[in-house]
Amino acid sequence: MGKDNIAVGLDIGTTKIVAMIGKKNEYGKLEILGIGKSKSLGVARGVVNNITQTIQSIQQAIHEAENNSGYKIKDVVVGIAGQHIRSIQHTDYISRSNPEEVIGEGDIQLLIDQVNKLAMLPGEEIIHVLPQEFKIDGQSEIKEPIGMYGGRLESSFHVVVGQASSIRNVGRCIQSSGIELSGLTLEPLASADAVLSQEEKEAGVALIDIGGGTTDLAIFKDGIIRHTAVIPFGGNVITDDIKEGCSIIEKQAELMKIKFGSAWPGENKDNEIVSIPGLRGREPKEISLKNLSKIIHARVVEIVDQVFTEVKAYGHEDPRKKLIAGIVLTGGGAQLKHIKQLVEYITGMDTRIGYPNEHLAGNSDEEISSPLYATAVGLVMNSIENSTQSAVRMDVVEQPKAPIYRAPVQQQQHVVEETYVETVEEVKKAVKEESTETKIRRSFFDRYVDKIKDFLDNAE
Repeated sequence: MGKDNIAVGLDIGTTKIVAMIGKKNEYGKLEILGIGKSKSLGVARGVVNNITQTIQSIQQAIHEAENNSGYKIKDVVVGIAGQHIRSIQHTDYISRSNPEEVIGEGDIQLLIDQVNKLAMLPGEEIIHVLPQEFKIDGQSEIKEPIGMYGGRLESSFHVVVGQASSIRNVGRCIQSSGIELSGLTLEPLASADAVLSQEEKEAGVALIDIGGGTTDLAIFKDGIIRHTAVIPFGGNVITDDIKEGCSIIEKQAELMKIKFGSAWPGENKDNEIVSIPGLRGREPKEISLKNLSKIIHARVVEIVDQVFTEVKAYGHEDPRKKLIAGIVLTGGGAQLKHIKQLVEYITGMDTRIGYPNEHLAGNSDEEISSPLYATAVGLVMNSIENSTQSAVRMDVVEQPKAPIYRAPVQQQQHVVEETYVETVEEVKKAVKEESTETKIRRSFFDRYVDKIKDFLDNAE
């Protein structure tokens, strides 16, 4: 039991905050130990706009996950999203002083450090540097440059940029909730880890994650991330449209969308009507399901058109960039009836709904396999990759016989240290087998998380 790597992911969304605790079972599948969910207050379109409310929502989700699992959470991997996120393509190179020496990790790090010095707009920071393909002395399409010889090392990079203040606000909320930040992951990448297969990433695929406040896009081709974008519209705008169009309250609009909503108006007959209770003794309202579907259809078309514009910007019409695996829809918005057919109709591309069940253990709860939890599952997978011991058993933390509170805390620290010592060899072994891309992704995020921690420690 001591060797179990307990991982925790925290998905701070616009409509909900999910804390998920998991570990890998003996078959290498993800076993979910506990899940906590709370209504997200203080987050708009993926960005924190009320620190106090967000802290309360995080604490509620964390507390529920701890009670469900019997584990005490120490740190979390958090997803970064929001309308402030943008991505750019950049190519850079270094000239090596000795071409007769084998290319090592130090050379790649030097190249990445050079990319990190790119001039950004005021208030923006680079939060993600993902290498795509390397070129050595003119020889292109090299995926693994370590161990090769050459004088000029060149690489194309996918650089993700975001507002530094937004990311620091997320860090502040987590720290104030009484837990540590162990890692950051771009939410479309976390969702991609959870629902896409390696074959799809090789063939070319666009992942569309329709959340409450934003719609995230991640495009893969030849196993490499090619394009990311965040559209500042999601399920919430559909609910708002229903509320305005049908003159009902938000709670009723959300229920109507989930229970009777469809993205394809032709499915509903003219005489299909649903009755909504009136407010405070008022007469009930009768709403035509055809009208409801027309309202939903108009907004979903707008969201899909914006996403498809981004797919075209990547250049999918070029035969070499063709997305053979088409589109994968995930997130809460993917549960809307007939959305798959509508996306196929608009884009002309094969579409499927992405469920995170491929990586989950066979005995997982059906609810966790929902597209709603794709990002949270991806974040837990990312935490497992980082080999962090993010939670310890409650019975280790709380010793009823101890006369004072300090004693169990000391014990908790010893247990974590012992577990760490036991797993050090395994971690070293695992690191050796990692690809260059994984190493870069991890080392970059480790440094970025340290930067946020330093900022929070020095801030008043």
